[in-house]
Amino acid sequence: MINTSRFGEMEVDDSRVISFEKGLLGFPKYRHYVLIEAGQDSYFWWLQSIELPELAFVVTDPSLFVPTYRVPLREEQMKDMGMDSVEDAQVFVIVNKRDNVLTGNLQGPLVINVGSRNGEQLVLSDRRFTTRVPLIEIGNNLQKAASA
Repeated sequence: MINTSRFGEMEVDDSRVISFEKGLLGFPKYRHYVLIEAGQDSYFWWLQSIELPELAFVVTDPSLFVPTYRVPLREEQMKDMGMDSVEDAQVFVIVNKRDNVLTGNLQGPLVINVGSRNGEQLVLSDRRFTTRVPLIEIGNNLQKAASA
């Protein structure tokens, strides 16, 4: 059982826990999270800390909005995360709302080994992508889903 400030108490199977051993930028001591669907057929999820009920991030798969986006994983990074190839990875980015636009932090992607559920937030030096890449302009329906 975990406590969340947004969803109350939830039962979560241990196999759904994602571990970020280095923590996330700005939150190094909180290392264990679960993904919670923001809504049925939604492009967004909540990355909810299981250690701090108030800590949760809206995340999305950046390839849904920026098809050319690729995380350049180095061989040593893949090895550190226990991956044999990039196909073993799921990439998410943290989403922010700016006025009526949802933006994604494409410079700090979250890379998760789908087998081991270990993840790491990378900091990319590629300046083509920023911390606030516009993903989608929000209307009434999407705005409700994202802010739920």
